[in-house]
Order: sequence, then C-alpha cells, then structure tokens
Amino acid sequence: MARVRGGTTTRKRHKAVLKATRGHRAARSRRYRVARESLTHALAYATAHRRLKKRTNRSLQIVRINAAARTNGINYASLIHGMALAGVELDRKSLAELAIREPEGFSEVVKVAQTALPG
Repeated sequence: MARVRGGTTTRKRHKAVLKATRGHRAARSRRYRVARESLTHALAYATAHRRLKKRTNRSLQIVRINAAARTNGINYASLIHGMALAGVELDRKSLAELAIREPEGFSEVVKVAQTALPG
C-alpha cells in the first residue's frame, strides 16, 4: 500500500489556525505553534467572559435603576419590593432602559411601586 502524504490536510489546518489568530500581536499571528496556543487561550477567555459580561451588565443595570430611583425619592430595594407587591413584572434590563430613555415613564413605575408599599 502506498504512503499517504498529509501535506494538504496539515496546510489546511495550519491556515485555519493562522486565519483565526489574525489580529493577535507578533508571533501569535504568524507562527503556527505559538498561534495554536494563543487561539486555545483566546477561545477559553471568550467562553468565560461571555458569562462575565452578563454579570457586569446586570450590575450596571442595577446601578442605573438605583440612581434613577433615588432621584424619585426611593431606593433600589424599596422600588423592587414595591414593584413585586404591585405586580409590575418589568425585568431589570427594561427598567434600566426606561430609566435612561423615558424618565417620565420610570417616574410612573416608581409611583405605582410606592403606593403598593406598606406604610
């Protein structure tokens, strides 16, 4: 049986890795062995940071809601509690957008939450 030469497959694999590492600096985008390592790490970081991005965005939304709520005379915890009692089912992402883009609408939500709070 004749020997199979794997040059085509190897070249294809190398080119795929080097194409994926375009934009990495120095040898990380030029040398296959270094590029493969760089790509492995890049993919691992991308996976981990997709989850981190969700966490960071939620934190930012809470900060924005709290700031807008305080300008309306209520704190974040009381606002969320009042909304739950009033049966207002707005998620934090929508609430943060409302606070930034529609301050009047956010004020209405705050009023509804305040009336639902005991005392």
